[in-house]
Amino acid sequence: MKLPVPMPLEKAAQFLDCAFDGPADHLITGLNEIHKVSPGDLTFVDIEKYYSRALESPATTILINKAVPPPPGKGLLISTDPFRDFNRLTEWVQPRRPLDTHGRPRLGKGVRIGQNVVFGEEVEIGDGVEIGHNVVIGSHVRIGAHSLIHAGVQISDHCLIGAHVCINPGTVLGGEAFYFKGRPWGREKLLTKGRVVIHDHVDIGANCTIDRGVSGDTVIGKWTKLDNLVQVGHDTVIGERCLIAAQVGIAGVVTIEDEVILWGQVGVSKDLTIGKGAVLYGKTGVMSSLEGNRTYLGMIATEARQKLREISALHRLPELLRWWENRNGS
Repeated sequence: MKLPVPMPLEKAAQFLDCAFDGPADHLITGLNEIHKVSPGDLTFVDIEKYYSRALESPATTILINKAVPPPPGKGLLISTDPFRDFNRLTEWVQPRRPLDTHGRPRLGKGVRIGQNVVFGEEVEIGDGVEIGHNVVIGSHVRIGAHSLIHAGVQISDHCLIGAHVCINPGTVLGGEAFYFKGRPWGREKLLTKGRVVIHDHVDIGANCTIDRGVSGDTVIGKWTKLDNLVQVGHDTVIGERCLIAAQVGIAGVVTIEDEVILWGQVGVSKDLTIGKGAVLYGKTGVMSSLEGNRTYLGMIATEARQKLREISALHRLPELLRWWENRNGS
């Protein structure tokens, strides 16, 4: 998330009541979790084995729980609890808004709106959009021309929806990220302040859940089609012209490149990449990044031809055991 106004390092330290290392006027222009950082961003780290990843990342300000020499051109904020203080900063920049049921959207030509539709503030609806009954639309939402939002859809704050998009009943865009830190008393949530960005000509099935980014964007590219009951985790980026069948679960911070096909009940673990043109058969489990233009199968994804050979060999195992016993006279 980019800051509306750059923040000097000293001002951030004063707000957090912590020490800092670097020029007082060193500027922070964004706040982002480590997977989404770019120059100007502040990110946080609170586990020593990840210090080097944060310090060597493109982020130029590091919220850290130990005083270390800052790399050239970078500033440090030394905090007793970086996770807590990152939450404090993001909430300061983008405070949670109470539900506003009286927003007045800017409507294009020919918009059709059903009964019991709730709008937040600063909502923009393009020409020819149709919104079904009992839809909830948060603040700072934009819906492009000729999109169809079916009954019972919920769209959270800061979601951007392109033109000619179809969202089927019961889908939730912009749920909170599944991101927690273990504490002695339980698990503390990392606050969700990012967006969902849906590009043009996307279809999203019924009862899908697409989580907002923690501080960046969860993205679905042009002409991609999602079936019913698909889960997309925070900060995941899905490319163009993908097909994702029912009951697929995709964790956070995944990159799915263009023209990938995921058949039913595929499960994708976090922080990995599926290459362009890959096809994953039903129930495949993805535990590591996969090359594009290949077909995969298995609870731990294996190239399909190899997996089928393994299954064939397994079926022949009794025959092979009988042959071995006869050969050895047993």
